[in-house]
This record gives sequence, structure tokens and C-alpha cells, in this order.
Amino acid sequence: MFRPLELFIGLRYLRARRASRFVSFISLISLLGVAVGVAALIVVLSVMNGFEGELRSRLLSLTSHAVITAPDGGLTDWEPVVEIVSREPGVTGAAPFVEVQAMLAHQGALKGVLLRGVRPDLEAGVSDVGERLLSGSLEDLEGRARFVPRLRRLEVAGLFEVGMEEQDGLLALSHLEDAAAARGRPGEVSGVRLKLADLFRAPEVSRRLAERLGPGYEARDWTSENASYFRAVGIEKTMMTIILSLVVAVAAFNIVATLVMVVTDKRGEIAILRTMGMPPAAVARVFLIQGAAIGVAGTLLGVAGGVPLATHVGTIVPALESLLGLRVLPADVYYITRLPSELRPGQVGVVTIIALVLCLASTIYPSVRAARTEPAEALRYG
Repeated sequence: MFRPLELFIGLRYLRARRASRFVSFISLISLLGVAVGVAALIVVLSVMNGFEGELRSRLLSLTSHAVITAPDGGLTDWEPVVEIVSREPGVTGAAPFVEVQAMLAHQGALKGVLLRGVRPDLEAGVSDVGERLLSGSLEDLEGRARFVPRLRRLEVAGLFEVGMEEQDGLLALSHLEDAAAARGRPGEVSGVRLKLADLFRAPEVSRRLAERLGPGYEARDWTSENASYFRAVGIEKTMMTIILSLVVAVAAFNIVATLVMVVTDKRGEIAILRTMGMPPAAVARVFLIQGAAIGVAGTLLGVAGGVPLATHVGTIVPALESLLGLRVLPADVYYITRLPSELRPGQVGVVTIIALVLCLASTIYPSVRAARTEPAEALRYG
């Protein structure tokens, strides 16, 4: 026999005997329930992290990390601004842009768009397509309630698709000078777009640049411009965490039932231990150890299974699709045709802690019940 005594007895009660194999079977079911819940939580959170990363990359494919603008809506002397922000640590690129709401006409069809003018020497080029469009915007003649259209003939140089309706259906790119002319303010830009070495430091860099440039300029970053998208993803992740944590909680309730049956089955042995001098606290620790062993084993098994699944979900899902002849994300319905996954060690740690806390909490009631067993009554009635 090894010490401490509570550990020896608690682990011994986990082994199946002929008279208590049903209890041991319930213990095994509880262990597997915890493992499945932990593994599912890790995989689902990793997949949602992957979708969040995919959404972020698509949004930022045509959106800058940060933007410098003026409160009045235009910058006439933008070259010094580009020079100043380019010297800021963490800024890897800066370019002016013009944005104006316009109407495109092609073969009798009209489409309202957000026309964004860029500098071709500073932006990625596109291939030649050759279609001709008519671009038009409205000019307010000094508040006289009369609008005059400004028309320009443009030639399509290329097409883009990022898988976001807000970008694909509403955004059109043109030369900076064409967009400025459509805006009615030649030589003036809407602001300066920035590219950062670390996009997650965009809020910090934006605040620093706003202070450096002074009150005549405003700075905003991609996290504020696309806050609704990422807030929705964050809410979904939180709800999925709560829902899947309930799976672990159900498995933890099975541990409660298991320990209650063990306490009932071992009333005679508990009474003998009490008469031999074991204090109530030590009796409680016996069943705390037994429940903790089930919870720890189930949690570790879930982590051991969930981490590889989350890491290789990109290869497992296509294999299952090929085997079963189905498509999880059909290409004609979704822009994303694969399940992206991003495993974060911090989330694995949080899931592990949640599972352990739930399992340990489930041992409290049965342990207290065992500690309150009256030796004389238990020996008299079995």
C-alpha cells in the first residue's frame, strides 16, 4: 500500500469488480463524454478561428490597415502627410486615395458603386480587359438644390473577386486623377491609406499618428471600420463555447451520478474506515480523488484527440467528402470551399481549465455525502 491512503483507496475504487462493473461502465461513459466534449470544443473553436482569419484576409485584401483623413473630407497637401507617416515605426507603405459615390453605365445597365481612385505605381496592377464604361457623379451647385452630372468615359482594365459582397458588388477601382475629377475636386484626395508590418497593432499606430499629425487630421484603422463583422464572429465563438461547454457539463453530471452510486455501494466500507479512525475530510478526499481522476483522464484524452483533429481538419474533411461523396461547403453556394482551421494554444488551455473545473465541481456533492455517512447506521443497515 502506498501513501497517501486517500489516493490509494480512490484509485482502487476505479477498478471494476464483479459486483460493481455497472458503476465502472458509467465511469467510463463519463470519461468518454468529457473527452468528446473537450475535443469538439477545441475543433469548433479552431475552425471558427480559421473562418475569422479568412474573413480578415478577404476584408484586408482591398482595405487598408489604417487611413488618415481630414475632418473636412479632403486633403490638398497630401505629400507631406505621406512623408510623415512613412517614417512612423511599423508603417511599411502609404498611398493617397480618392473615394466618391458614382454610377456606372454599360450597354444600358446602371450600377451604383463606390469609386476608389488609387495610384497605379503604388497599388497592385490588374490585367487589361478592354470594356468601356461611362462613370457619372453629381455636383451640388453651392446648395442651390440643382445637381449637375459629371461624366467620364473609363476603360475596364481588370476584374477582381475577394468573396465579399460589399467589395465585389459595390467597389470599383480607377486611377487617382479620374476619381478626383469625378469627385469634382482635382488635386485633392480623400485621405492616405497605410499598410502596417503588424496589422494587429493598427489601433495603437493610428492613435499615435493622430497625435503626431495634430487636430487637423483623423486616423482610423481596420478594426473600427469592420467592427460589425468581427463582433458577429466573436459573438458566434462565445455562443459556441457556451453550448459546447454544456456538453462537458453533461458529462460532469454523469460523474456526479457515478460517484453517488459508488458512495451508495461503498457505505459499508466507508463505515469501516470511519470506525478505524479515518476522519470525514479524508473520506471526502477519497471520492474527490476518484472524480478528479475521471475528469483529468477525460480532459487529457479530449485534448490528445482534439488537437490533432483541429490541426489536420483541412485534410480530414476532404478525405471524408471523397469517401462519402458529399460536399460540406459547395463551391456554387459558398466562396470558401474548404474548412480553415487555426489552433490557438491559449484557447486549448482555457478549454482544459473549463473542463477540469466542471469535473472537480461535480465531485463536491458526492464527497460531502460520503463524509456525512454515519458508521453505526451504515453497518446496521448495510
